[in-house]
Amino acid sequence: MRNIEIKARCAELARAREVARRLGAVSAGTQHQIDTYFCTSAGPDAGKIGSPSDRARLKLREGEKTELIWYRRPDESGPKASDYAVAPVAYAEQLRAVLSSALGTWVTVEKTRELWLLENVRIHLDEVRGLGSFLEFEAVVGADHSESLCLAGLRRLLEAFEITEQDLIAGSYSDLLARRGA
Repeated sequence: MRNIEIKARCAELARAREVARRLGAVSAGTQHQIDTYFCTSAGPDAGKIGSPSDRARLKLREGEKTELIWYRRPDESGPKASDYAVAPVAYAEQLRAVLSSALGTWVTVEKTRELWLLENVRIHLDEVRGLGSFLEFEAVVGADHSESLCLAGLRRLLEAFEITEQDLIAGSYSDLLARRGA
């Protein structure tokens, strides 16, 4: 699967919530999520998306549902393509132990995520423990939504939410936490 995503710092989640509502986004609830990231190597298909800074990540997401998520995307600010695969998990504790033993645990990210849906875009209002508040857009690429249409839609959202270049985040929450030594 593939999406185009943007992550940005957001000092006022209440304001972002109002903008989402005004745009016609539908609230899909709030979840507490714990993402355990495992140590991975770039693998034989490093650079698949086209950038030397593309990185593969593997995480176990525990929350309302538990999923193992693999994704690869470049570490750059602004819109970026992300290839990903998701598998439901029945035995989270056991899988976490196996993957930690086999690969090692890199970092754990704990967050409260408010999910809003607007057409093919998932809008995340995130409060990340140890980092602060963020806004994330994930535009799902598909038969009815080409990458160019997704990019155009994301540019409109950047404008509507008044996100500046300085607000944009290049990596993931895991990268930010790892840099802080958390």
